[in-house]
Amino acid sequence: MRIDLHTHSAVSDGTQSPTELVRAAAAAGLDVLGLTDHDTSAGWGEAVEAASDAGVELVRGMEVSTTHRGASVHLLAYLPDPTEPDLVAMLERIVAGRDDRLPSMLDRLAGLGMPVTLDDVRRVSGPDAVPGRPHVADALVAAGHVADRTEAFDRYLADGGPAFVDRWAPELVDALDVVRRAGGATVVAHPWGRGREASLPEEDFPVLVEHGLAGIEVDHQDHVAPHPDVRDRLRRLAREHDLVVTGSSDHHGAGKVDHELGVHTTAPEEYERLIARAAAAAAAAGRDTPSVV
Repeated sequence: MRIDLHTHSAVSDGTQSPTELVRAAAAAGLDVLGLTDHDTSAGWGEAVEAASDAGVELVRGMEVSTTHRGASVHLLAYLPDPTEPDLVAMLERIVAGRDDRLPSMLDRLAGLGMPVTLDDVRRVSGPDAVPGRPHVADALVAAGHVADRTEAFDRYLADGGPAFVDRWAPELVDALDVVRRAGGATVVAHPWGRGREASLPEEDFPVLVEHGLAGIEVDHQDHVAPHPDVRDRLRRLAREHDLVVTGSSDHHGAGKVDHELGVHTTAPEEYERLIARAAAAAAAAGRDTPSVV
């Protein structure tokens, strides 16, 4: 069984519709697909229908933007009740913060001689997507200012870059509490990728577990190089705290190179543990959570 629990559609910053993503997963030989668009469940309905047609088991989730020790940390939330009021309010505030910072980011790019407009961003993101930096990057590519998303981030949009503008995101422990109240199971995404170990050190994990953290995304392209021991150390950390170990592609369609569907996968026994954690969270919260379909 091949299981990929972290992917994105065009509802957030991927380049494929939920239907196209599910069909691509089937073509790639995946048995289980996790749809985890940024800060939204808007693609779930379409993906459920497509998964039924394609014969792919679908796990509905989202990747929640959070902050910890002053740095960005992404939290994968699986099978939460998307109607839970605190979750709805948190996601709305995250998305509003993303919308609010776009004009400032575009002003900075214009000052750097890289003009793109809000209409340019909307044109590449599509009408239903949650706008974010990847869409600004795509607008820069479309305008001929950079070659691809990677160059856009490396030169302008990455945290601390000349066009970076911060935005509101909940504290990681607060987001964990909200997802737990919504009956979902949480996995911290690519926690030590791109040299970010200092932002989420080992000594912080006991507190995260107290707030309901269920797992760690260990097998991910950001953990492959340049520190090949990262995955071994994260597996040890997961064992110490009885956390589920997941592996995923973090697929974005054409928007992210070297993240092909199934490039990393989750072991079936770990997947079963994650689903069990989600069921326990749903029972504890008393929420009507979505099921695997």
